[in-house]
Amino acid sequence: MDAKIKTIAAWLDTGSINIFGRPFSGKDTQGRILAGMFGGVLIGGGDILRNHHDPAHIEKIMASGGIIPSAFYESIVLPYLSRPEFKTKPLILSAVGRASGEEPVVMKAAGNSGHPLKAVLLLQLSEEDVWRRCELLQIRHDRGNRADDQRDVLKTRLQKFRDKTMPVIQFYQQRGLLLEIDAARLEQEVTGEIIKALAGRASR
Repeated sequence: MDAKIKTIAAWLDTGSINIFGRPFSGKDTQGRILAGMFGGVLIGGGDILRNHHDPAHIEKIMASGGIIPSAFYESIVLPYLSRPEFKTKPLILSAVGRASGEEPVVMKAAGNSGHPLKAVLLLQLSEEDVWRRCELLQIRHDRGNRADDQRDVLKTRLQKFRDKTMPVIQFYQQRGLLLEIDAARLEQEVTGEIIKALAGRASR
């Protein structure tokens, strides 16, 4: 594992990896693990939006399961990639640019900020497993009382993923950036599969 991590770190340098997946697929969990491994920064588009100067407007859209309008999203999220404290670090992006049409802007912004997009991970989790994890996590209260985890909102989020985000995945697949990962496994197993996939890409 150590040799693979060194290989990935040298290849990644200050580049970026974008992670996509259905709700509860483990994007933030795996993102935190990768950021720790490579001395990087985890950037979640949702986190940035929640900390915007007009959080009430953002929360209203997100609580309904909607996706922030592209132009508004770009004006808030993408300049964030150029923050000086990120300059010498790789970026692990958690579903940054989830709507079709935002992909070229994300790639351009990542490159211009010194964090070129090196790979896109798709954490594959079936909708059946999404519901199973949702019920389990609500019992455990692992995510707190997030409005976007409610059943009716989750249905909307899954529909948005099918309609808005799947074209994004196809965009990256067509450009040879996509790595698909089975996210239905245990956390450590998913991490191992990610490292294996990234090491294979880094060794090309």
